[in-house]
Amino acid sequence: MKAKKKVVIVGDVRVSALKQNSKHKPASKGRSGPAVPATTATAGATGLRPRVETGNTAIADLGTPFVAQPTLAERAALDRIDLAVDLAPDHGGLVLRSPILVASGTFGYGVEYGEVVDVQRIGAICCKGTTRRPRAGNPPPRVTETPGGMLNSIGLQNPGVDAVIDKYGPIWQGWQVPVIVNVAGESIEDYVEVARRLDGVPGVAGIELNISCPNVGKGGLQFAIDRDAARAVTAAVRRATDLPLLVKLSPNVADVRPIAKAIEDAGADAICAINTLSGLAVSADRTHAFLGNTYGGLSGPAIKPVALRIVYEVAQVVSIPIVAIGGVTNLDDVLDFLACGAVAVQVGTAIFADPELPVRLGDELRADCLRRGLTSYHPLIGTALPKRTGAPSAKGAEYRP
Repeated sequence: MKAKKKVVIVGDVRVSALKQNSKHKPASKGRSGPAVPATTATAGATGLRPRVETGNTAIADLGTPFVAQPTLAERAALDRIDLAVDLAPDHGGLVLRSPILVASGTFGYGVEYGEVVDVQRIGAICCKGTTRRPRAGNPPPRVTETPGGMLNSIGLQNPGVDAVIDKYGPIWQGWQVPVIVNVAGESIEDYVEVARRLDGVPGVAGIELNISCPNVGKGGLQFAIDRDAARAVTAAVRRATDLPLLVKLSPNVADVRPIAKAIEDAGADAICAINTLSGLAVSADRTHAFLGNTYGGLSGPAIKPVALRIVYEVAQVVSIPIVAIGGVTNLDDVLDFLACGAVAVQVGTAIFADPELPVRLGDELRADCLRRGLTSYHPLIGTALPKRTGAPSAKGAEYRP
């Protein structure tokens, strides 16, 4: 019986390796710091990192890249790398062991992935959007693939906050990984009531406000695109709970910076950027919109440049931590977001193709720090930011044919 092959991508070069009859290469010394595995050191020296290709071009069931097992000394050196991050330093603290989180809507309530992923090794889990009352969600079709991503229109289907607390609270309480509950609503009162019910629940480590929801009090205008509404809902929830409070920005605005600043001033502990971009797909016969709810949220690698731009801009006007979201598929994406000012990232759409990616990214970040001779990843944060605050892209960019 022939051994299965796996394909490792190093830059643009494909390297086939047999799962059987493979020999470990001896560990080699990095330019600084302790020894690192040969495959890691080689990749780092050339600026390239092995990765498994995912998406439409992937070959199914290839497994993870072949990497020589570290020696005991190397493992000890890796364990000394500090990946801890505090997302609520001014409000009691929300300390994560890793800056790699999973995004709401892509990891269920955590239990769904328990048999395939060691969830305890993830920085934090942002669970499905939770509302005051149960929601059936939008009519189908709800999901469709797009070039470089996907459109989804789930419609916040969930059993309601009380059912979430009863069913998942006791499970989360026994976990080491923090669970941050994503909260949605149609009015400030909705958000406040859900926050009150979550406050003090064992196993709930924090709240992530999804303010990309229609405000029925303002004719359906989303909270996230109205500075005053974003400030009001953040302040109201801040008064209602002592839990760490993260607020998720929408990219569907001309200049997100005044909104981010208003959210910070209203008491948010951290900002998550970004939510999905509004998009549309057309049916095969081109007679109607494909999704049952007409519009959907675009996610995946296609939105990374937009997410980078918003993180870059927001980092220049707020002092609270920023958690980046949008198109994270490999370590380069993580490093890009850190360079633009994020202190942590959420992995979302890529999880559907590679559920173990969040855990692996934490390991890769640790190895990259060791290769650089760092004892923490924090020196990697903000390296691409300008020394002086620049104009936002909506006003500072000049477009010419």
